[in-house]
Amino acid sequence: MIGIIGAMTVEVENLIAAMSDKITQTISEVVYYKGKIENIDCVVAKCGVGKVAAAICAQTMILKYQPSAVINVGVAGGIGENIHIGDIVVSSGLVQHDMDTTAIGDEKGLISGLNIITIPASSRLVDLVVSTARKIYGEGVHVGVIATGDQFISSADKLKNIALEFKASACEMEGGSIAQVCYINHVDFVVIRAISDNADDAANIDFAAFAISSAHKTAELIKNILPGI
Repeated sequence: MIGIIGAMTVEVENLIAAMSDKITQTISEVVYYKGKIENIDCVVAKCGVGKVAAAICAQTMILKYQPSAVINVGVAGGIGENIHIGDIVVSSGLVQHDMDTTAIGDEKGLISGLNIITIPASSRLVDLVVSTARKIYGEGVHVGVIATGDQFISSADKLKNIALEFKASACEMEGGSIAQVCYINHVDFVVIRAISDNADDAANIDFAAFAISSAHKTAELIKNILPGI
């Protein structure tokens, strides 16, 4: 069983439409779609926006469906060098840029309890996603740190700070919490993000224009990698 989580309808609707033998179950107001995609057993859910919603969804999915791997799919703002709208960023690891206990001597982004800043993604899944994406799309496929926080970044100054502090390639609002849940449950995970904007002062305009095409791009990539998992 492979778990797939997106925050918004546009990020999962193509996957749900491609699912056969579909059954649904609603838990804590999240609808889980269980069935087959490319003849692979999958469960797909739209978690909603933000870290808490994503964590609730991921923990419930793991406890209820026991996936062997979880894929977080969707769109993100590009913040690394040479990261452009329409590119794919695959997570080497996840950080939570709004986690800040520096006042008591911790490093910025340190996750209390785990005592790490960057949660590493499964290297096996990263390699599979990258090799598949490059076969399909050629250029514009990157591996890097993805930064998560409960903020839609639309400030060039904030963008520069996140890039400087965490050397991140993209920023979004769910992947870091899904990574944390998978990490403590010993479940392999990877985050795949298509770039819908550059997280700068024009981010709200770019997001509206490119979110749909970017989200559909990642959905097609998921269909291609599932048989290899």
